[in-house]
Amino acid sequence: MKRQVGRISLVAIGVLLAAPMLLQGSTKNVPKSLEEQVRHELVMLPYYNVFDNLAFAVNGDRVTLMGQVVRPTLKTDAGRVVKRIPGVAGVTNEIVVLPLSPFDNRIRWGVLYAVYGNNALWRYGLGALPTIHIIVNKGNVTLEGVVDREMDKNIANIAANGVPGVFSVTNNLRVASARS
Repeated sequence: MKRQVGRISLVAIGVLLAAPMLLQGSTKNVPKSLEEQVRHELVMLPYYNVFDNLAFAVNGDRVTLMGQVVRPTLKTDAGRVVKRIPGVAGVTNEIVVLPLSPFDNRIRWGVLYAVYGNNALWRYGLGALPTIHIIVNKGNVTLEGVVDREMDKNIANIAANGVPGVFSVTNNLRVASARS
């Protein structure tokens, strides 16, 4: 009797331990779209930060990478990880590497403090990757990303324009659609 209870206990423990793995396996088999896979791989790049902007277009089994980055290695890494995605036949890497400039770096950090230091915008800086990206090229600032309200978009624009040394600001922030 003791042996039978012991065996039943072992079987029960085995089933309990295996159940989560079985459930995980079933959700892992659900195929993600190619767009979701590309987005995931790009966001997971270790040096992708608030001063970079990565975008892409998928046309069948071909992916075109676009955007601007501060580090040349990020451009290379983005192309490499996307090429490894199953189902991708080719990658066109059109990512622009921004020129190294202490002047631009000072502006980057100034805009970062002006935007994310603002009481109305600080929440966009929470999380691993802030939602407002700051691209600076030869003193010209471009804001990319998504905000909740039109007012936040305007506040970010005013904050970026107030940084000394900024020649122009292009505000490409998109307002998230209203949730129902």
